[in-house]
Amino acid sequence: MADQALPVLEVRGLETVFRTRGGEIHAVNDVSFHLERGELLGVVGESGSGKSVTMMSLIRLLPAPPADIRKGEVLLNGEDLLKMTPDALRQVRGAKVGFVFQDPMTSLNPVFTIGDQVMEPLRKHMGLSKAEAAVRAAELLELVGISDAKSRLKSYPHQFSGGMRQRVMIAIALACDPDVLIADEPTTALDVTIQAQILELVKELRQKLGMAIIWITHDLGVIAGIADRVLVMYGGQVVEQAPVAELFANPQHPYTRALLQTVPKITGVREARLKVIEGQPPILTAALSACPFRARCEYRHAACDAANPARRAVDGQPVGRGHDVACHWQAPAAQEAVHA
Repeated sequence: MADQALPVLEVRGLETVFRTRGGEIHAVNDVSFHLERGELLGVVGESGSGKSVTMMSLIRLLPAPPADIRKGEVLLNGEDLLKMTPDALRQVRGAKVGFVFQDPMTSLNPVFTIGDQVMEPLRKHMGLSKAEAAVRAAELLELVGISDAKSRLKSYPHQFSGGMRQRVMIAIALACDPDVLIADEPTTALDVTIQAQILELVKELRQKLGMAIIWITHDLGVIAGIADRVLVMYGGQVVEQAPVAELFANPQHPYTRALLQTVPKITGVREARLKVIEGQPPILTAALSACPFRARCEYRHAACDAANPARRAVDGQPVGRGHDVACHWQAPAAQEAVHA
């Protein structure tokens, strides 16, 4: 029985390196965060910021080699996933941690029916018979909004639209009632209307099932609408963490402020051109010894070149529990609210 007082997931000092012919790439750098039961945690940052690699490191989905998880703890209900045997970890994937990938067409096997793929975790992790699994699979398809579910079990992925395939992926992820659902930019490949439907579906399922969710995205508008708390990542590390309303009203890291300023706003008045963040994310061929954002930061000063800043509390709460930031520069106390 899991201790209800503990976070469902706690990550401490996670570091992941890729070994390449050109040297090592330090993709995840001392990442620490927690996830409370029933919470939706948004993880944001541009491509290359380390979002997906961090979350795939949690359940060791990265090929090793080249990936090497060097340090850290990943505590799921108090048990360290990084110390588990491969067989034990396979029992966790799908059963206790569900994963929804960005492109359902590459995640679903084109030669197996939808029913076979939804039934697989039910038979493997829950020990259901084929008949029992078929009944439960139809229930899961209905849960995610697919009509005529029983007959659609016989369909193949190419017979479903992109939005329906993503609903199937969510059904598979939910099959064994996991403690944590990790969704890696699951609406990116879908058109805006279908995106809205998937987001509404996730809200409904979260309310109905009470699971904890990690939602990875580059879309701050999505985060504003669904998240409780947000991690902002850059250079493979967490640069700011806060409750969602606090982050939008009082961003403290220059990178967070720049991201918010790139979001178009509907005001009825034609505004100036959208702000862009000049430059490119760093290629981390060495451990961080200075601020990774310094080359693109308008507030850069000597301390930024001398040391990589540690996360510090903004609101007086312990780091990781309230609003914290990893930055040498201190934003003014009062910020104008920024709305995505």
